[in-house]
Amino acid sequence: MPISAVDLENAIRAAMPVTHLEIEDTSNGCGENYSVFVVSQAFEGKNTLARHRFINEVLKNEIAQMHAFSQKTLTPAQWEAQIAKQTS
Repeated sequence: MPISAVDLENAIRAAMPVTHLEIEDTSNGCGENYSVFVVSQAFEGKNTLARHRFINEVLKNEIAQMHAFSQKTLTPAQWEAQIAKQTS
């Protein structure tokens, strides 16, 4: 059974406070490839590897049913800086 973006969103939001979340089905709708972009204060003080391991643990059941999964994780301060850089 394919994973839905709603399944991923529910699992992520249940595990941590989320400032911003984008989920993209990169498999043309079959639900086997997803890309997620998560902004959360839960990532404060964690390096990229620790953040990705955290998301992988949160979504381990869902990821096990996918063909491919990619993620980008930022803190709220990093996200705000990224937005400011893009708009200037």
